Amino acid sequence: MPFSARIGQVIEKVPEMSQANRPLVVGNWKMNGSRAALAELSAMGKGFDGELRSKLDLVICPPMTLVALAAQMAVGTGISIGAQNCHAKVSGAHTGDVSAEMLADIGAVAVMVGHSERRTDYKEKDADVRAKAEAVRRAGLMAVLCLGETKGEREAGKALSVVRRQLKESVPEGIPAHQLVIGYEPVWAIGTGLVPTAKDVEEVHALIRSNLKKLLVKGEGSKVRILYGGSVKPTNAKELLAVSNVDGLLVGGASLKAEDFLTIAGFYR
Repeated sequence: MPFSARIGQVIEKVPEMSQANRPLVVGNWKMNGSRAALAELSAMGKGFDGELRSKLDLVICPPMTLVALAAQMAVGTGISIGAQNCHAKVSGAHTGDVSAEMLADIGAVAVMVGHSERRTDYKEKDADVRAKAEAVRRAGLMAVLCLGETKGEREAGKALSVVRRQLKESVPEGIPAHQLVIGYEPVWAIGTGLVPTAKDVEEVHALIRSNLKKLLVKGEGSKVRILYGGSVKPTNAKELLAVSNVDGLLVGGASLKAEDFLTIAGFYR
């Protein structure tokens, strides 16, 4: 029996992601974790109780090797599983790549695109990000589209213009709100322990919201969830969640431990 068929026997209907700015917290495990790390996912599932499930959505994006296993483990927990990247094409001679359709086949409901580490390490441009977001849409999944300025761009006063350009050139035309999440991650804050002020976050998120209203069809721009990411921890999450137009968080290192991740999610209680 083909692997995809075996997986299909195990994975139940993937929980549909909510719309209209319902809070969302996404955990990005990056290139961390073996099968043993799924014990943390199991603990997250146990801690994501009925009260929390009624108030927010949780997505974990493990490394590609764990997506199928994580999707199986997450069934019935209320946690959804996403991937960290995909190829823009459905199939073809692209050794080492995985399509959005393949990810949907093994239980993923979301795919991150445009993360700064992809933009930097693999020289991905806005056009590449847009093509991948289109692929995610094509596969019926939700794109978590990441953007943000570098330290040099912020110091030069270009943060807003950079984010505006990335939005305009990366967001697929006509994409519905339920298939798009924007993750604002200032590059200089990722993994550094540095976090912009609440005022800075509010300014950028307000810009993102106003531009989404222009880019998407009437009403859709108001529904897209905008997340803040970049050195998010249990110690600063509550303050960040209180900022206007912050509909949730994109969490890196703190999502590797169930205790930390559930503490962050728990601010919605």
